[in-house]
Amino acid sequence: MVSDVLMAGLPVALREGDQDSVQRLIAELNPADIADLIEALTEQALDIPLLMSLDLQRRADTFGYLPITAQTDIAARLSTGALAELVTEMPSDERADLVKQLDESVRHTLFKRLAREEREDLRRLASYQEGSAGAVMTSDYASIPSGTRIADALDILRNTAPDKETIYQCYVVDASHRLLGTVSLKQLILAPAHQLIDELMLRDIVCADVDSTQEEVARLISRYDLIALPIVNHDETMVGIVTYDDAMDVAEAEATEDIHKGATVGRLETTLREASINELYRKRVGWLVVLVFANIFTGAGIAFFEDVIAANLALLFFLPLLVASAGNAGAQSATLLVRGLATGDVAGRDALKLLGREVLIAGALGLTMSAAVMAVGYLRAGFDVALVVSLTMMLVVMVGSLIGMVLPFVLVRFKFDPATASTPLITTIADVSGVLIYFAIASAMLAHL
Repeated sequence: MVSDVLMAGLPVALREGDQDSVQRLIAELNPADIADLIEALTEQALDIPLLMSLDLQRRADTFGYLPITAQTDIAARLSTGALAELVTEMPSDERADLVKQLDESVRHTLFKRLAREEREDLRRLASYQEGSAGAVMTSDYASIPSGTRIADALDILRNTAPDKETIYQCYVVDASHRLLGTVSLKQLILAPAHQLIDELMLRDIVCADVDSTQEEVARLISRYDLIALPIVNHDETMVGIVTYDDAMDVAEAEATEDIHKGATVGRLETTLREASINELYRKRVGWLVVLVFANIFTGAGIAFFEDVIAANLALLFFLPLLVASAGNAGAQSATLLVRGLATGDVAGRDALKLLGREVLIAGALGLTMSAAVMAVGYLRAGFDVALVVSLTMMLVVMVGSLIGMVLPFVLVRFKFDPATASTPLITTIADVSGVLIYFAIASAMLAHL
């Protein structure tokens, strides 16, 4: 945690160039906490002095905790030499993300200062399509040639470990760098020194293609409790790994995006705190305008049944209750289904089974809610209206639930994100349906009672 005392003393020390005080103040801080300090000091133009006061490894670790927008801003203000030094020390996946955001002129100048191998690695990682496994993987993984003795494999790890993202899981490759198997560091330490790694490695490999989606990668890591997931090309050549912490970031980002879609908010390019008023307006206004016009159908439905309403004004008392119940039931079923589709618990082939079950569940819910409003309807407007309200409640809950269940499957069928079946959208459709069902039943029943 960053204390008030630190926030008061650190800016003074940075302005005076008192490096001893700066180092004393931040000595015990985690890189993530230092990153928070750097963001807080940006407006005072003290972010770069604080970053540059760190040793290179700690500087790279701290820089990685900054939001990509903050990284880009600082990179544009660093000297080319300082930026090249920092980028060289960063994990390969993080520096690829940064380079994608840099201006072309800054990127061109930076590439001139990097070693040829680093330039080629950056270009390769930056070339993968956004949202794919290739875009989130790192090339800093530990590999061991097939046919290596355990003693030699441990020597390889000792020499290469400082440059690798993780060495707890190692990958056995052939001369063409095709993935043959995996072996854990624990297995290597416990195995006899003379044993060949081919006799020890696990050949049943869980891996993903570079073109796999990030969501699929995160799902595999979660399903099989992996430290890292190997990523291969179409010819089974190993090109990188996705670590569990990167998979967690992907899962968090996807969950956030689904929540935003569930509220009919477009994808934010930055965090909520950093988003501009204009961006927030643009991301929210589209669906709101669409839903305004969609709600015109609700008004049209009411207008169509004006005579019935005029003759039975008590019906209006129950209208908000009924349409809200339909929307709530639809939102519940849609939320359950969209989450099931997102986690892989539900697939398109389960549609008929789930719909059949939803009919039973919605019927039971409708009957329960129908019984609940029957007494209110009787006390408020008598038996005739109570019967209409009770029957309507059962039908609108069933219809709303089925709309919430069907719409995500329809979107999946037409290659749209099921998260688009949002609460406002479901509620709007259920509102229109509820109004039409309510007044159609009232018109039919009250005319004969």
